[in-house]
Amino acid sequence: MRVVIAEDNALLREGLVLLLTSAGHEVAAVAGTGPEILPALLAHRPDVAVLDVRMPPGFRDEGLRAALDARRQLPGLPILVLSQYVEQSYAAELLGDGTGGIGYLLKDRIGRVDEFLDALGRVAAGGTALDPEVVSELLTRRRDSPVDSLTPREREVLKLMAEGHDNTTIAATLFVTERAVSKHIGNIFLKLGLPPTDSGHRRVLAVLAYLNG
Repeated sequence: MRVVIAEDNALLREGLVLLLTSAGHEVAAVAGTGPEILPALLAHRPDVAVLDVRMPPGFRDEGLRAALDARRQLPGLPILVLSQYVEQSYAAELLGDGTGGIGYLLKDRIGRVDEFLDALGRVAAGGTALDPEVVSELLTRRRDSPVDSLTPREREVLKLMAEGHDNTTIAATLFVTERAVSKHIGNIFLKLGLPPTDSGHRRVLAVLAYLNG
């Protein structure tokens, strides 16, 4: 894959370059400030972009703004956003256009190389990769709602589904059959009052729309 990286921390930026090239990917360009991001994305049109949310000069949401601008000019451009903290509004804004190819991970996740590369691959393929901590906060934030009626196993399935995992991965993670996973998902959508959706990104959006509601 061809990747563009936007990260102001030089050590982390070089670490990402080394990690990705070691995994066989090509780093097409790097950006160290907010204003550098969009021109790099438009010039190189990468298979996926890895962007820090807070970039110079303001260290507010320059990376997020660049990501949203890039998605408007290059519809469907896969973007994996990195953040130091769980900031739910950023995740919601990124997912707001209703298409796939979006990821939101905490920077700590980079150290778990296999997880990071798996998330990057899912995003590049048009899927969704949300940090488990983001999903956990969304789940615990909903009180007095149908989420409370879910069984412990259904909550586990919901959490993994919201992170962007497919049925096969969910089954392997929970050591159950794919048929059991499908049954749990059916029960989840029924209890949450969500319409049945195709497997993949659409069902992730449906769950997140409910959890953000």
